[in-house]
Amino acid sequence: MFQEYDVIVVGAGHAGCEAAAAAATMGSSVLLVTMNMHTIAQMSCNPAMGGVAKGQIVREIDALGGQSGIVSDKTMIQFRMLNLSKGPAMWSPRCQSDRVLFAQEWRNILENNKNVDFWQDTAKEILLDNGRACGIRTSLGIEIRSKAVVLTNGTFLNGLIHIGEKNFGGGRTGEKAATGITEQLLTLGFESGRMKTGTPPRVDGRSLDYSKMEEQPGDEHPAKFSYTDTKPLSKQRSCWITYTNNEVHELLRTGFEKSPMFSGRIKGIGPRYCPSVEDKINRFADKDRHQIFVEPEGWDTVEVYVNGFSTSLPEDVQYAALRKIPGFENAKMFRPGYAIEYDYFPPTQLKSTLETHLIKNLFFAGQINGTTGYEEAACQGLIAGINAHRNVNNLDPFVLKRSEAYIGVLIDDLINKGTEEPYRMFTSRAEYRTLLRQDNADIRLTEKGYEIGLADQNRLDTVRKKKQEVAEIIAAFSNTKLTPEEINAALEEIGTATLREKTSLAQLLKRPQISIHQLSEANLTVAALLQEYGEDSIQQAEINLKYDSYIEKEMLLVEKMNKLENLSIIENFNYDSVTSLSFEGREKLKRTRPSTIGQAARISGVSPSDISVLMLFIGR
Repeated sequence: MFQEYDVIVVGAGHAGCEAAAAAATMGSSVLLVTMNMHTIAQMSCNPAMGGVAKGQIVREIDALGGQSGIVSDKTMIQFRMLNLSKGPAMWSPRCQSDRVLFAQEWRNILENNKNVDFWQDTAKEILLDNGRACGIRTSLGIEIRSKAVVLTNGTFLNGLIHIGEKNFGGGRTGEKAATGITEQLLTLGFESGRMKTGTPPRVDGRSLDYSKMEEQPGDEHPAKFSYTDTKPLSKQRSCWITYTNNEVHELLRTGFEKSPMFSGRIKGIGPRYCPSVEDKINRFADKDRHQIFVEPEGWDTVEVYVNGFSTSLPEDVQYAALRKIPGFENAKMFRPGYAIEYDYFPPTQLKSTLETHLIKNLFFAGQINGTTGYEEAACQGLIAGINAHRNVNNLDPFVLKRSEAYIGVLIDDLINKGTEEPYRMFTSRAEYRTLLRQDNADIRLTEKGYEIGLADQNRLDTVRKKKQEVAEIIAAFSNTKLTPEEINAALEEIGTATLREKTSLAQLLKRPQISIHQLSEANLTVAALLQEYGEDSIQQAEINLKYDSYIEKEMLLVEKMNKLENLSIIENFNYDSVTSLSFEGREKLKRTRPSTIGQAARISGVSPSDISVLMLFIGR
C-alpha cells in the first residue's frame, strides 16, 4: 500500500510543516502523518507570529528557504515592528494572523509540493533496524517504512487537559492524546519529563465594549517577514488593550482551591514568561492590575483571543472574573481556557542536528524538546527536516553556530544546557545579538540555504543584489564630505551640533540624533546618492554605518570563539580514558557528546579546567 519514504514526519504543527516542506523541497520523498488533516498548522494558542526574538527566528527561517515567513505575510491582519525606540538589535517584527487562513495557506504549500504525501492516523511506534529508525507503526496496525523519522508531537504525547477539578486526555481541545511513543522510547533508554502550557478563553467580539479599551493599531507603513516578493498589508485590524483589577483578582482567588495548579494535580512545569493569570496574581500579589491584549482571530470572524488571561480555573470562575474586566461586562464566552500537561524529552539527548544520540535517523523537533512557541517549533522542524534529508543522502550535517543565527543559539542552548521549563527565545539569550538582527537574516543565511538546496536562485540573486547595494551606499557615504555651509542649517533644525569643517556623511550618520532619511531630506547630494536604492538596502547600510564599532567588536569575539568551535571531538571519544577530567564534567560530556570544544565549554557542569584537559588531550 505504501512506498518506502525517505522521511516520515509525525505531527503537522509548525515544526512538522517546516520539516516536511524542507525535506521535500530538497528532494526527499516525505510522508506527513497527522491525527487530523483538518488541523494542519493549527494555531493552538494565540493567532500571531513573531515578537521579541521570535520575529528574528521567522526571518531566519525565511532567509534559509523555509515557509513560515511567507505564510505569515499572506495571512496577517496586522503588522508591528516592536522595540523601535531601542537599537536595531532589539527590533522585532510581529504580526497578528488570521487563524483559518494561516492553516489553509500552509496546507496549500504542502499539497503543492509533489514530494509530500499525507496520511491521517496516529503513530504508535517507531520501527527500528540495528539501532536505526526505519519507519512507524500506526494505530491501525499499518507499518510504513522510511529511511528517517522526525517526531514533532507537540502537546499530544500523553496529553492531559485540566479545567478546574476536571481533567481528561487530549492533545488540544477537542482532540485526543497520543499514546505509545513515550512508552517505547523509555524502554529504549530515553529520559522523559512532563511540562504544561495553557490557553485563555475565547470570547465573542460582538459582546465587547471597545470604547473602554486602548486601541493598538498596526504600523502606519507595515513591513513584512519574508525577503521574497510577498505584499505588505494595505489594510489592518486593530488589537486592543485593557486591564484586570482587584475585583477580577478576588473573583479568581475564589477558585484557587479548585485550581489544578495550586492543588498539585498538575505536575508539569509551565512557561515562566507566559504564566497563567492565577499564577500572575499569586506571584505578583503587589500588583493591582495586569495587561490584557484583546486580539481578533481573523478578518471574517467575531472570535477574539484574550491574551494575558491564560487559565485552568473552573469555567464559572473564569466567566465571572472575565466580566469584571473593563469592556468585558457583557462578554459571551466561546470556550473556557485550560491547561495541558504533556510528555517531553530533555533535549540533551540530541545532537546539534536534532538527531537523537540513541537512535540513528530519529529526529525530535518542537515541544517534544521542551520548547514553547510556534517560532521555536518551526525553526527546529526546519533544521530537523534539513538534516533528515542530508542523513538519508549521506551528506554532512547542517548546523548553525550561535554567531550565525538565533536558531543556532536555541539549538545550542537546548542540547548543551537542556531545559526544565518550557524554553522561550529572548534577545538576551544571544551573546552576538548585534550581529543577529532581523534586518540582515538574508545576508547571514540565504547563501547557506541555497548551498543545501533549500533557498532558490531568486532568493540568492535578491540577497546578492542587496549586499552589493549596501556596499555601494557605505562606500559613497564614506567618501562623500559635506561642508558646514551645505549642512549646518539642517543640523541646527535637527538639534545636533553644527560642523566646523568638512565631514563625511558616514561620520555624520554616527550621531544618534540623525537618520539617513533626515540627511537625504536636508541635502540634495545625499538624496541623489540614495535615489537608486531600495528601502531594505538603505536601512541595512545605515545600521552598518551607525553601529560599525559595535559590529566590529562582536565579530572579534566571534573570531575568538570560533577557534574553539573549529576544534572537533570525534563522535565516539572515550571520556573515561581522560582521568584528569572532573567526575561531573566527564558524566556531562558522556551524556551530551559535544562535537566541538566550543560546544563542550558551554555544557553546564563542564569547568574551564576540564576544557583545558580536553584541549591538551587532543593535542591543542
